[in-house]
Amino acid sequence: MRIGLIAPPWTPIPPVLYGGIELVVDQLARGMQEAGHEVLLYATGDSTCPVPTKWVLPEAEGQRIGMAVPELRHVIHAYEAVKECDVVHDHTIMGPFHAEHYPGLPVATTIHGPFNDELTDLYRVTADRVPLIAISHAQHRAAPQIPVARVIHHGVEASQFPMGDGSGDADGPYVLFLGRMADDKGCHRAIEVARRAGVRILMAAKMREPWEMQYFAEKVEPLLGPDAVYLGEVSHERKLELLAGASALLFPIRWNEPFGMVMIEAMACGTPVLAFPEGAAPEVVTDGTTGFLCEDEEAMVEAIGRLGELNRQDCRMAVEGYFSTRRMVADHIELFESMLSGATAS
Repeated sequence: MRIGLIAPPWTPIPPVLYGGIELVVDQLARGMQEAGHEVLLYATGDSTCPVPTKWVLPEAEGQRIGMAVPELRHVIHAYEAVKECDVVHDHTIMGPFHAEHYPGLPVATTIHGPFNDELTDLYRVTADRVPLIAISHAQHRAAPQIPVARVIHHGVEASQFPMGDGSGDADGPYVLFLGRMADDKGCHRAIEVARRAGVRILMAAKMREPWEMQYFAEKVEPLLGPDAVYLGEVSHERKLELLAGASALLFPIRWNEPFGMVMIEAMACGTPVLAFPEGAAPEVVTDGTTGFLCEDEEAMVEAIGRLGELNRQDCRMAVEGYFSTRRMVADHIELFESMLSGATAS
């Protein structure tokens, strides 16, 4: 099968720093090629994913993220590049609208963000023409009126992640917060939980936008100290070191998280996840096996004291099994084949 993958233009594939969508696109491109398919990735010129790649933008447009003009230009050139493919998997927002200029070209798209009012309005008018892939059942429950072709959970290649023992670093054991510096991600809650449990916490988080900086200044920075250290936005290699060394990943979200890629990245390193049972967390974390689903902060504090009940190998095995790139690729290929046969089903 000839598969065209269209990545967003905001971050290289794979991402050098923060970039959950871009990590997924990278895993799909590699996995589909490894499965014997002919893959054409349309990304930005600074991408290093080892598959045939085309671009019009020489560098990722991180400084103009979300702006219409660079994305639309990227999409216009992308569809010209992939129009001879058997099927196209589009990860942009604007692509599904432009796809109507290519009648007969099978196109599917993945919604990576939440079904908020804006995205619900957009996908409501394209879902009948461009099959929509959701990344969790929790994500789709927010807009059940939008038809979804398939729910496909993310996966990663476990062999690309170092299996850690959770022993910490030169300064001793630690728990980890990893993600965006945003209130809904709960970095301040992670600090409070770790401090109440008497454990050190390290935090690595994207902080580029004004609202992220404001949140940090108001709610996180006042809590920092020797036992709560913010490391900034770290490289992929440093992220892997931190995940492997952590005794646990704290994921104290208080919103309908569509998936939470960092959870399976942690599990790939053998690191259990402590999360609130919101969003997709119950679809990712097996309570008592790959982590603990905690009703509130007090329960999360107690869960830190129960980490010895968990086997880190179970976390790794969950990624080698269900949350693998191979399973994710197989699910997509099954959908693409049903599209080509005219039998797309939810």
